[in-house]
Amino acid sequence: MGMMNNTDSGLDDKAVVAMAQQALSEIADVRAEVSKVIFGQEKVVENTLLAILSGGHALLVGVPGLAKTKLVTTLGTVLGLDANRIQFTPDLMPSDILGTEVMDQDENGRRSFRFVKGPVFTQLLMADEINRASPRTQSALLQSMQEYHITIAGQHYDLPAPFHVLATQNPLEQEGTYPLPEAQLDRFLLQVDVGYPDLAAERQILLDTTGVHDNQAGAVLDAGRLSDIQKLIRQMPVPDSVVDAILSLVRAARPGQGHAETDKHVAWGPGPRAGQALMLCARARALYEGRLAPSIDDVHALAEPVLQHRMALTFAARAEGMAVRDVIAGLIKQNRH
Repeated sequence: MGMMNNTDSGLDDKAVVAMAQQALSEIADVRAEVSKVIFGQEKVVENTLLAILSGGHALLVGVPGLAKTKLVTTLGTVLGLDANRIQFTPDLMPSDILGTEVMDQDENGRRSFRFVKGPVFTQLLMADEINRASPRTQSALLQSMQEYHITIAGQHYDLPAPFHVLATQNPLEQEGTYPLPEAQLDRFLLQVDVGYPDLAAERQILLDTTGVHDNQAGAVLDAGRLSDIQKLIRQMPVPDSVVDAILSLVRAARPGQGHAETDKHVAWGPGPRAGQALMLCARARALYEGRLAPSIDDVHALAEPVLQHRMALTFAARAEGMAVRDVIAGLIKQNRH
């Protein structure tokens, strides 16, 4: 393979290229279907889809009313996945997510417990306003995201495959929100910032969504095909230069590694999961954009959604009005040279 490192997939290059070509056209169809319903927001759609294609979970951060819920519902339809939605509230209990044991009594009066599955038993779970639930409930979701199974009364229940969580978070510091712990944020492959639509997109929203007929998106994939594409992404070769760029970017974001700017501004930096996320998402982004191999540009484009929730600024940097994205922009600049 020369300068490429590849996971040993047991497939020859020709087979991988043929499979990738098919995946390219399917992903292009997915993009086209989603764009019938979600106007503008290309970056948001792209990053959310990249998280799913890479087999991970995404955290969508934005003020209410920016079609985050609509995006998740649309993705469920287009990717052919079962979708459930949970609205997080301060009084939501872990059993409201996971499910609960109920007691049954048969005609002879014998009693037995039966597990009634909660909404987490789905392929695409929308966790709305996740930071409004208590830490106990957040940790119940966290276990399912990390381990793909849950344990109730000592019994083990596997979640459906594929299983993806798309959580939304309101960025406004409201009364009664519980910020997600760092360890939980790290479980999200990407943090996707959802901004206001641009003028052209907002005009289209007004014209297309206030009439009699709403546009509908159709199914392009199903769960089995999505799993095939996820496996294919893990088989795509990554050039050594891209691996080096990932390592130098992630390591430069950590204080105590000899980077003066980082030492000055960053309180704690990203762990190894950030590098894993960049390795997977860079391949997915290449396919999403119609290419068969990832480039250093993919790494730089993904730096913000991968790193921003995995690092924190020092008090002094925050007092100066700096934001994490400013620091990441500086790291990308360094990484280019």
